[in-house]
Amino acid sequence: MSFTGKYQLESQENFEPFMKALGIPDDLIQKGKDLKSISEIEEAGDNFKVTITTGSNVITNSFTIGQETELQSVTGEKIKGVVHREGNKLKVSLKGIESTTELVDANTIVNTTTASGIVYKRTSKRM
Repeated sequence: MSFTGKYQLESQENFEPFMKALGIPDDLIQKGKDLKSISEIEEAGDNFKVTITTGSNVITNSFTIGQETELQSVTGEKIKGVVHREGNKLKVSLKGIESTTELVDANTIVNTTTASGIVYKRTSKRM
């Protein structure tokens, strides 16, 4: 299955505690918690481009599976990491933050991110 497509956030778990653990200010957490972000993924072989739009905030990361690259985190910080693919899962570890994005079926992506022992889960559906 290909990750390529546009996905809209359908549900999320532990958003507020996770963002607090990352040091995001409370006012930004309150603004962001009800926004339905849109993730656009382009996959060409081992090359990926992921654009996440949440309100007026846009984060774009491009990477090649297995090669070190610089990725922008939700805090805006640029961190070097290597994205690995295991079947329908993309995994990356960035400064103590573990992230797995799984294509659970043709229309659903689940992103699970863990930081400071807090698991933040996002489920998005293909548009």
